[in-house]
Amino acid sequence: MTNTIASATLEILHIGGPTVRFRYGNLTWLTDPTFDEPGSYNVGITLRKLTGPAVPADRIGAVDVVLLSHDQHPDNLDTSGRQFLTTVDRVLSTPDAAGRMEGVQGLQNWESVRIGDVTVTGVPALHGPEGAEALSGVVTGFILQADGQPTVYVSGDNASVDLVEQIATRIGRIDLAILNVGAANVERFGDTDVTLNGRTAVKAAAALGNALIIPVHAEGWAHFSESLDYLIRNFDYAGRTNQLRIPVAGEPLTVTA
Repeated sequence: MTNTIASATLEILHIGGPTVRFRYGNLTWLTDPTFDEPGSYNVGITLRKLTGPAVPADRIGAVDVVLLSHDQHPDNLDTSGRQFLTTVDRVLSTPDAAGRMEGVQGLQNWESVRIGDVTVTGVPALHGPEGAEALSGVVTGFILQADGQPTVYVSGDNASVDLVEQIATRIGRIDLAILNVGAANVERFGDTDVTLNGRTAVKAAAALGNALIIPVHAEGWAHFSESLDYLIRNFDYAGRTNQLRIPVAGEPLTVTA
């Protein structure tokens, strides 16, 4: 697919954790719905949510498509998020999620679907080190493309820089990337993080060339082990501060990509 104009203004609203609402191709999109108030979840391990959503579910407005990285962890899909999915016509996720949840369309890696004027392609993601699927399960990322629009990459819970490099090579130019960062770590894999950390996020940004980087999934849960300040310092040290656009939860962020 070829964009005739790879520059446009997007409005992005970070709701908290990995949850982002944005407009693209005349549609409203939402990533990984998490709308619960603070609390604990026992999913074999205990995950603790520290802050509620900056915008509650009933104030989000109509959403055309949800991009769900995966369904098996409450920091990507919590109880209120599952209820929110029932209000949305299109939910894209992994084939595994589609097998577990009614109304979800699963995308294999590199499989594409057309929604309105937008082509959505499922892209690989790895929620931990090699072989992590046995414990973390299958996850996915997404590429959004439309004529006259920038190409957008939504990483989902991916920790692999190698996969980001593969995606960038296969897709070509990526103009904006919503990256799940925060060095999520629940000690399943020792000191190995299951999302990008400050160092690997810089490497991912380098692989993405001049793409604008919107970091999310860094605050609001106890297992996010690195702060945004640490991420910002690493980008500064690498001379890549100009790529970063830090969203403030609850405040619309307008970017031109």
